Amino acid sequence: MRTIRVTDKMQVGYEYNCTEPIGKNFDPLFKPQLTPKEMLSLGVFGGKYMTDCRDEFPQDWFTNAKLSPEKKDKNINYFKVHASQPLSVWRKKGWIYPDDPRGWFQWYCRYYMGRRIPTEDTRQIARWIAMKRHIMQLTNHCKKGDVTCQPRRRQALLHWAYDSRVM
Repeated sequence: MRTIRVTDKMQVGYEYNCTEPIGKNFDPLFKPQLTPKEMLSLGVFGGKYMTDCRDEFPQDWFTNAKLSPEKKDKNINYFKVHASQPLSVWRKKGWIYPDDPRGWFQWYCRYYMGRRIPTEDTRQIARWIAMKRHIMQLTNHCKKGDVTCQPRRRQALLHWAYDSRVM
């Protein structure tokens, strides 16, 4: 078991245990198409999401990451559009788990690292599965591989580890 200690702008002194190997032993219902490293290299969350918490994760995740330390920049996103709501909206809707104050992607990165919190994992995996409705919208309204069709929806799916470039 590995213990990771976190010190960044949103958490100081938080620790979590990784009981699974990195990138292994996922819940059978959870089959993300992209790793956190791949997501960061494609351009997600306007590049702002992971700028102050790099020490927590493997350095190779950031080798080709598209980041924007100063502010969110839609041009960093793969589809060059804004496709996420502010963190304040997520908080207001009760979507933020206290251990993961940055939201779903932080949960996914930590899950990928091997952390398991059964009740929270179940909740987040259910949210990930619910994103499939957006895949159906792409399937019903866009030609396969037409990345110019519904770019906001495609970018949102990238934020949830679905590879919308091939849909």
